[in-house]
Formats: sequence, C-alpha cells, structure tokens
Amino acid sequence: MHKIMTTIFRREILAALLFLSPVFCRAETKPDPRPNILYCLADDWSWPHAGVYGDPVVKTPAFDRVAREGALFSHTFSAAPSCSPSRAAMLTGQAPHRLLDGANLWGTLDRKYPVYPNILEKSGYFVGFVRKGWAPGNFLAGGRTRNPAGPNLGEFKKFLAQVPKGKPFCFWFGSHQPHRPYKDGEGKAAGLDPSKVVVPPLWPDTPEVRSDILDYYANVQRFDRDVNEMLQLLEAKGMLDNTIVVMSGDNGWSFPRGKANLYDAGTRQPLAVRWPGKIKAGQKFDDFILLTDLAPTFLEVAGLKPLPEMTGHSFLGLVTGKEKPGQRNTVFVERERHANVREGDLGYPSRAIRTREFLYIRNYAPDRWPAGDPKRWVSVGPYGDIDDGPTKEYMMKHRDDSDVINLFKLGFEKRPPEELYEIKTDPNELTNVVEVPKFAEAKKKLSRALDKYMKDTADPRANGGDGGFDKMQYYGIEPKN
Repeated sequence: MHKIMTTIFRREILAALLFLSPVFCRAETKPDPRPNILYCLADDWSWPHAGVYGDPVVKTPAFDRVAREGALFSHTFSAAPSCSPSRAAMLTGQAPHRLLDGANLWGTLDRKYPVYPNILEKSGYFVGFVRKGWAPGNFLAGGRTRNPAGPNLGEFKKFLAQVPKGKPFCFWFGSHQPHRPYKDGEGKAAGLDPSKVVVPPLWPDTPEVRSDILDYYANVQRFDRDVNEMLQLLEAKGMLDNTIVVMSGDNGWSFPRGKANLYDAGTRQPLAVRWPGKIKAGQKFDDFILLTDLAPTFLEVAGLKPLPEMTGHSFLGLVTGKEKPGQRNTVFVERERHANVREGDLGYPSRAIRTREFLYIRNYAPDRWPAGDPKRWVSVGPYGDIDDGPTKEYMMKHRDDSDVINLFKLGFEKRPPEELYEIKTDPNELTNVVEVPKFAEAKKKLSRALDKYMKDTADPRANGGDGGFDKMQYYGIEPKN
C-alpha cells in the first residue's frame, strides 16, 4: 500500500511540474523591453563639421539621418580636449579631475570608478566595444581586467550575432577617424572641393591648409560611412527603432589651437540622438550638453538611477519633453597633461567656464608652453601637443611671415594666467579681453562660478594644490632622440 501511494504521489508531483514548466520557461525567456544603446564615437571630430550643421564640404548622411529622425544639439562640449580624459568622463559620468590618473592622456582609470557599461551589464545588458574604447592608456594599471568600454567582441555584425535572444545590448563603436595621420591628398581624391572650404581665422588660408582640412573631412566621411552600415544592419534586423543611437566626437580637431586646448575648436562637439517613439523627430536644441552627461543619460534610458558621485546630468528629460529647454547654459571644461611634451614630464593645467556670452580660461602654469616645448621632449616633436600635420608644419616654417606671425603666437606661444573671450563678437576666440575694463564685472562673475564648481566637485586645484597630476605615470613613453 505504501509503495502504491508513493508512486501516485510521484506521478502527481511530475504532473504538477510539467504543468508549471511552461510558466517557468516563459518567465526565463521573456524579452527585456529596455532599448538597445549604440554609441558611435569619432576621434578628433569637431563641431560644426557635418552636413546638417551647414558645412559646405563634408558629407555626413548617417549623422544627418540621426539628427533628422531625432534630436540635434548645437552646444555640446567634451569635458577635456584630450582622448583619455574625455572618454573617462563619458564612461564614469564624472569630471576628469575627480579621476586622478584618468585626467591625463596615457594614464589609467582606476577600477574604483564605476563605468556605465559595467553597470548596464550587471543590470542585464549585453555589452561590448570595438576599435578605440577608453584610450590611450593602461587600464591594467588601474586594476581592471578589460577596457572600461567593455569587452572587445569584434565588429558590430559579429557582436550582434553574440547577443543572447531577449537581451538588450549596449555597444560602443570607437572609430579611429578622423584622428591623424592622414594620407596627403585623400580629400581631393574623395572628390571634395578645396575652393568650398571655410578656413577658420585660426590659421592662414593657403592651399596647404585647405588640403589638410579636406583630408580631415575625408576621414570624417569614413566614420560616417561606418555608422551608416551599422544603422542599415540594425534596420534589416528590425532592431533600429528599439535602439537609442548617439553620435558624437571625443574632442576637437587636431589643428593648432584645436585639440588639447580649451577653446571651442578643442572642446565643442557634434551631437545627434535618435530614439523613435521616445524622441520626437526633427528637434533642435541649443542647450549646453557636456559629454559627461552621457553616462547618467544611458543609465536613465535603461531604467537605472545615476550614481551619486556623477557630476554629469542626464539629458533624457530634455529630449523626451519632460525637461523645459533653455535651462542648460553653462559647461566647465579642463585639461591637465596631454602628450608628454614638456621637460620634466609636465602638463599644462587649465580650467574654464563656457557660457553663451563668454569663455573664461584660467591657466595655472603660464610659464609653460601650452602647445609643448619648442624642442621635442618625449613625444611627438616640437610643440608636441599639436599633432604633426601640414597646417602645423606650414605655420612653423612661415612663423615670421606677416600673415602667419600673429596666428603662430596664438597657437604656439605662451599665454597669460587668465583669458576671456566674448563669443558674440569673437566666435573664434582670438581676442583676449580679460584686461578690458568693460568686461571686469563679467570676469569676476565667471571666476566666482568657476571657483564654486571646482570646490563643489572636489577639484584638487580648488585650494591652490597641484593634484599631483604632473607626477602621475605616463604609459605612452617613447624613446628620446
């Protein structure tokens, strides 16, 4: 009797499990409804070099599409005009000066600073990156086992094939374009017209400079083509409309007074965001966005809260209509050591505040060469914070010519402790008005605002310290010649 009852009991348990198993399976395989996140990052791409911004030469159909079908921003800035610290700020949502070695090019990013790909991964996202993630630098020295941008799982098509069914993905596409070096003449070979180039008054208008800009444009177009292929792939798979697509650059273009400088040519970036059903198509925003805002934005997109230590602020509410436009009118940008180009491995520490009306810069070591020592120290060459290229070479060779001498001083020579530029009358930031009496009150207010921001964000330089940034290891050592 006992044996019969036991058999019946077992059959009932088995029947119950068979009845419930579809329920358990459905729970396990239910798709995660959160959107995919695709971040497409160009290397050394400046505003306003895209067709949708009105550039008369460069063709950027992918960026233009993302802007047309989503939102376009006209005042976006990188936290630092240098690859490693700019990317560190994007990944952590924190100002570079809070990241110690992360504030320097060729430094490290300590594992104690959480990065959004890791946070999203823990919440159920499948993450990956390809080409240039957080770089250049040594992430192993910071105690990490993989790049802060995630695991490198191959090009986008290969990555998509690995995404588990029902899981959302977060992918970082880090292009190497339009970083130098360029192939001389590739812009003309691509059919771009040098006569249509608008040469900024930062450099002399010569055939050499126009050709250099064309070559830069050709590399911007290569980045855009790569993104277009990814958009088409997502569209073919029916995944595009459940993906938030963000396109931007990490810092300004690599020309004198551009990259590695706190002027707009070094910090102002293109930005477009597409997310159908959530972001109304055709929106244009004049609000100030700092790329440090990306990490908290991506977390909010995924239904997570930004971390308390993040100094960036999500702009999801802005693009979805929950935040009133026009409230974001100020950004703070900074730099420490870019390349190792000064005797003693010294950087060029600066902090700045950018508003609609002004750019105010504070240079903490005005006795140093802002573009690097005139003679090579460790990296690049003379004035090594300016990447080598035809425009730099032309200006160095013709530095005493009447049409170059003043531009050479602006791009290469030493600068005062403070700089102030009035944006409306001087959009290229060429005339320092810091000593002009009528701007004294504006300078005072900007200086106070910068002091407050530095104090509020625990900047090591807020109280006169040096933060030890010059003593931090430079992992990109090259042999001295």
